[in-house]
Amino acid sequence: MKNEHVGDIILDEKAIAQGVAKVAAQLNQDFDEAVIITVVPGGILYTADLTRQLTFEIAMDYISCPHTPGDRNNNSTIVFHHNIDIRDKHVILIDDAIESGGTMKRLVAYLQENFAPKSISVAILFVKPGRVDIPVKQYYACEMVNDELLIGYGMPWENKYRNLPFVAKLKH
Repeated sequence: MKNEHVGDIILDEKAIAQGVAKVAAQLNQDFDEAVIITVVPGGILYTADLTRQLTFEIAMDYISCPHTPGDRNNNSTIVFHHNIDIRDKHVILIDDAIESGGTMKRLVAYLQENFAPKSISVAILFVKPGRVDIPVKQYYACEMVNDELLIGYGMPWENKYRNLPFVAKLKH
């Protein structure tokens, strides 16, 4: 793999593991049972790492809403596979990060309006400072200091770099 777009590493594998453990501990304290809904494809790596540390009962499903990183006006189609009935259940939406927050806000509203869950929470590795307000509880390990574009650990650039085991700045 060519790494011409990989800049400075922001979160290395150790920092990611510590962040996963931090969020898992918070979720384990707050839940006895929940439906995990992974935002694909970005949330796949984080979901795999996080769910293996959860000590409560979970069911799993997935949802997608393609977007361009940093796009605050994502109007693409939401596809929820709805393999599990979430009515009157606690739902935890898992993604790698909240960058602008526009997509996550749409996903939360879509699930609330169409499927009547008991509650929705969001679990992400990190958030960025310029994000929009999302009116649900958010579990995250760290807050970035700026809104720079990042790649790796699920986050792409031109549909590449999702498989990097770390989070790095995008180098143009």
